[in-house]
Amino acid sequence: MQMRPVLLNSCARAASAAEARFRIDVPIAPSRATRVVALDEESEAAVRRVAEQDWHHARFYSVGGEGLELTRVDGATVPLVDELDGVDATVLVASSDHGAEAAATIGAACTVRGIMTAGLVLTTGASVAAALTALRPHARVLLVPAEEEDLAELLRAIRA
Repeated sequence: MQMRPVLLNSCARAASAAEARFRIDVPIAPSRATRVVALDEESEAAVRRVAEQDWHHARFYSVGGEGLELTRVDGATVPLVDELDGVDATVLVASSDHGAEAAATIGAACTVRGIMTAGLVLTTGASVAAALTALRPHARVLLVPAEEEDLAELLRAIRA
């Protein structure tokens, strides 16, 4: 195959019939079933604000203790195992290491089920390093440092 430089007419060439055979003509994947879990009080406030936006299949929670039960933003308490059925991704949000035990529980439950886990460390917290240390073993993807808007952008990117 001959390599050509990128020219101004490259877009026109990409629209040609010869190039059309390389197009992928399948619909974009549907929205992802995503769970967003705040691991401490400060991250809970950020998660609640992001939860007010319009989302397809995202659900938002806070956690206390070991992480075996989650509290929805409406106040209902639900078992972790029930909330992970059919989930594509879980985002753990922390601003400190206060939810380290819950992060371990949720991370292990997601690993067993093959659920992708992401960790988001908010810069508003007192100890970014401590939050990072708590999330690192349990999240396949880490956003450090992150702002509240980064959580919303991440969820939009994965079509939550």
